[in-house]
Amino acid sequence: MTQVKIKVGPRTYSIACGPGEEEKVEAFGKLIDENYAKLGTARAPQEADNLVFAALFMADELDEAKEKAASAQGELAELRIELQRARDDAANALKKAASASENDKERSGSAKAELRAEIATLRKAEERARKENVALKAKVADFEDRERHQHDLFGGPAEDAAHSAALAEKLEALAARAEATASALEGQSTTH
Repeated sequence: MTQVKIKVGPRTYSIACGPGEEEKVEAFGKLIDENYAKLGTARAPQEADNLVFAALFMADELDEAKEKAASAQGELAELRIELQRARDDAANALKKAASASENDKERSGSAKAELRAEIATLRKAEERARKENVALKAKVADFEDRERHQHDLFGGPAEDAAHSAALAEKLEALAARAEATASALEGQSTTH
């Protein structure tokens, strides 16, 4: 075991930790000290009380991070629904294109224009969804990073992070399928 010294308020503590965990323990010590400093001159006479107040500040920050993560999860769910709609629209457009190819040539010219317009609309929706996906991934990564630091202090479900990562992978796959469908539609519309 390695001994790491951390300073919280006026006191220095010697903490035992495993090999390779020294930097993490030092970072946690700085986090505790930052929250301790929020007490300013309103410190209690007992040091244990001050540490409890610092822990309450940290718990409040953890709660806010969890709320933001839950909000991001809701936004991801909405994005998933929007991507599913785009996928359904693309599938319907593909069926429409197949039906139009069976009709006479004059009507297919009009259908091609509609399909091109629909493809353009789908691409715009896909691009919007992709940008939102990137922004939400960044938010989720930030929340996961904050939450990971809090969980390291207080413990927490590691499967939340795995769930978010799995959700992000599924969203990526869904976006790729929507893009492939749009590309297939564009290829279909140029062959008629």
